[in-house]
Amino acid sequence: MRRYRWLLGLLVFATFLRPASAGTVAANMLLLDAARAGDLIVAVGERGTILRSADSGRTWQDAPSGTFAALTAVAFAPDARHGWAVGHDATLLATDDAGATWRRAWSGGSLELSFLDVCALDAGHVIAVGAYGLFLETTDGGKRWTQRKVLADDMHLNRLSRGPDGTLYLAGERGTLLRSIDAGQTWTPLAAPYEGSFYGILPLGPHTLLAYGLRGRLYRSSDDGETWEAIATPQPTLLATALPLSDSVIVFAGQSRSFRVSRDGGHTVGAWDTPLTAAVAELLIAPDGGLIAFGEAGATRLNPP
Repeated sequence: MRRYRWLLGLLVFATFLRPASAGTVAANMLLLDAARAGDLIVAVGERGTILRSADSGRTWQDAPSGTFAALTAVAFAPDARHGWAVGHDATLLATDDAGATWRRAWSGGSLELSFLDVCALDAGHVIAVGAYGLFLETTDGGKRWTQRKVLADDMHLNRLSRGPDGTLYLAGERGTLLRSIDAGQTWTPLAAPYEGSFYGILPLGPHTLLAYGLRGRLYRSSDDGETWEAIATPQPTLLATALPLSDSVIVFAGQSRSFRVSRDGGHTVGAWDTPLTAAVAELLIAPDGGLIAFGEAGATRLNPP
């Protein structure tokens, strides 16, 4: 539940931000996720915010979402045209024009449902997950959605990730780590090295995983999650996202001042000094190769370590 509470904390913070003008919207909006749509970047956040950038995050344009619900995640299919954005109040939106326009794609759930992540395997197969074990799937581009349970307990499902071989991974609260080798049809629990909340699993290559989460917890596995090695981090602050910049360099971010970097493929991790002190929800490599952080400070371009 901690990631959900952390997101709620960011949203409370956002209520004190002044309204943004068109020219400064990305610098003043709380942004919770972003994804590439070909050469475009699409970011989502508080109060139904959807922003698009065609110049690697230097300028941003609004894309009307039709909702005031907080949007927590966005993903695009490999064709870069079909995308989905999810969030609070059972919000699930779809686009078929690279994020220029959006429509509600699902209306079958209670407003109490909150989505936390979405993954587009292709233009037809999409999985969305969220609070209290929420798991929703379509295999026909959103014409029909199926809601089902993948856990006996209603643990929050925080993040979906996909390995280079197509294996799917789910990270959640109370040590929840799951793997699927059949495109999400069945899920196998992984041995959890920690009983707290995980906010993501980063697949680095064949059988190599990093799991990260609450209090700076970071674990590395070289056998696809059968066993884990604890990796020491500089401070016990929440890690919300991880991004590989090369085969050896990986960056991590989360709560304010919790930037971390590994230069040896996740075997060791040290501090990464940046001028950004705000909390970060997502990191992304821009089309021009630059690094962008999304969070309390909006969209911020960073110098890679």
